[in-house]
Amino acid sequence: MALRPVQVNIKALDGSAVGRFWAEALGWSVFRPGVTTYVGPGGDLVWPDPVAVCIDVVPVPEPKTTTKNRVHLDLTTTSAAHQAELVARLKALGATPAHVGQGEVPWTVLADPEGNEFCVLEPREIYRDTGPIAAVVVDCADPRAMARFWGEAIDWTLHEVTDDHATLRSAKGVGPYLEFLRTPDVKTVPDRVHLDLLPYPGDDKDAEVARLRALGATDLDLGQGDVPWTCLTDPEGHEFCVLAPS
Repeated sequence: MALRPVQVNIKALDGSAVGRFWAEALGWSVFRPGVTTYVGPGGDLVWPDPVAVCIDVVPVPEPKTTTKNRVHLDLTTTSAAHQAELVARLKALGATPAHVGQGEVPWTVLADPEGNEFCVLEPREIYRDTGPIAAVVVDCADPRAMARFWGEAIDWTLHEVTDDHATLRSAKGVGPYLEFLRTPDVKTVPDRVHLDLLPYPGDDKDAEVARLRALGATDLDLGQGDVPWTCLTDPEGHEFCVLAPS
């Protein structure tokens, strides 16, 4: 049994506008399968995408607080010129500079039109084949503990783990990385951005949820009511959902 990350869930006041922004940012397409706005690689809608971890923007009535998100996206670039062009294009689309204590760094920190932080990285060889999203990055207190939990929770391969950083990627060597970075701050507000996981065809979702609980996940009640997905938190309180196979 195993689970796979299939999408990054972003809450937004204006889901359509935020979805359009991310589609333009990534060079992907917008799909409206229901109340949410799904952003994925161009062409006909394929869900789950066999390579990319896509974006699903969910409308909510509450705006983002001023607190920095504990989950963010890193975007790839191929050259210094590409990085500068992408930053300029994103600002024209409505992104704004964000200051999260980064100091002098070679990457650029921005926020989408509703304040969700993300980074435009300088060219890095490790991300040459990830697609437009280099990594889904999670702030945490203990990367080693996160590597233990998430290494068991999903079927991705652990590439690196230190006291400050842990990295996983699909065992197929495609798509973005999942990275856990040690940070001094702690979680104080509900997550605005989280991962959605999906069982493989034929696997039992309830059995997968039970397995996650045994690994240290905790049930989460957001007032979601009777829905086909299950809301959980990992051992450090990061929210995530286990979706039902379609």
